[in-house]
Amino acid sequence: MKLKPAHCLVYAACFALMGNVNAADFIKPTPWSSLVTNDIQRFLPSDEVRTLLAGEDEFISLYRQSMAASQRGIVLIIPDWQHVPTNNAGINFLRKQLNEIGYATLAMTMPDIDWHPADITMPEPIENSETESTTQNDQQADSAPPAKTQQAPHFVTGEPNISEAVLDDYKLKLIARFNALYNSAMDEGGNIIVVAQGASAGLLIEHYASFPNNELNAFISLGSYLPNSIRNQHLNATLSTISPPLLDIFYSEGNPDTLQSVKDRKRWVRKHAKYDYRQRELFGLPSEPEQHERLLKEIDGFLRRLF
Repeated sequence: MKLKPAHCLVYAACFALMGNVNAADFIKPTPWSSLVTNDIQRFLPSDEVRTLLAGEDEFISLYRQSMAASQRGIVLIIPDWQHVPTNNAGINFLRKQLNEIGYATLAMTMPDIDWHPADITMPEPIENSETESTTQNDQQADSAPPAKTQQAPHFVTGEPNISEAVLDDYKLKLIARFNALYNSAMDEGGNIIVVAQGASAGLLIEHYASFPNNELNAFISLGSYLPNSIRNQHLNATLSTISPPLLDIFYSEGNPDTLQSVKDRKRWVRKHAKYDYRQRELFGLPSEPEQHERLLKEIDGFLRRLF
């Protein structure tokens, strides 16, 4: 069957378009932190939004002033990684309701996670020629010991969920932003309290176990854990060595890694005699409104015993 000239032109145009689609450059997706920043600047009141600088990294924080007659301090709110400071797991509720009992609040937006950090070194390519590699292979074959008999398979432990390189890279970004947030809170004066959630809380506990220069009056952990089996196991001992008074809150239907660590944390606290440690269990899910009210009461009661 013969094609008409018009049909030939149509087919040629279609093939040309298909070639352009296949040759299109890869478009890098917009970073998650940029999407969060755009949403916050669009939907939240402008007087709550503060721009801070951590080195060359510019990020958004949310500030709300105390509405009580006398201010009791300022609370730095650190959400879980890849969570927004307006999330419904108790963070946004605390950000607003702590103002009513005498605390200013300063909530931080979280950095992006680099799943392939630059410090991971790849094996270098072999630059030897074919003749050299052939000679080396022959020499190795001559000097190689006789092959061993195949051994029976054995059980091994599972690999951690997230590599330590990814966690360490994220921790550097988190601490840089946290220090900028802390320096901004210093202008307020009074007590400085940290309320940290999830993996961010776990990394900050590791940070404060090294006794940094910036001191806190209290540290409140909401379901702290680390998404790495080895690091999470060490976290139970680490939290008993930090100097700030610690309120360790977990949910009965929260993260399984946190629930499995509860008893071990108490053991380490007794061993290191951390008498300003308190552990509290909230029932249900972190997103339930009833738990938000109890969360606020537990935090308020803990802080009133301190100051």
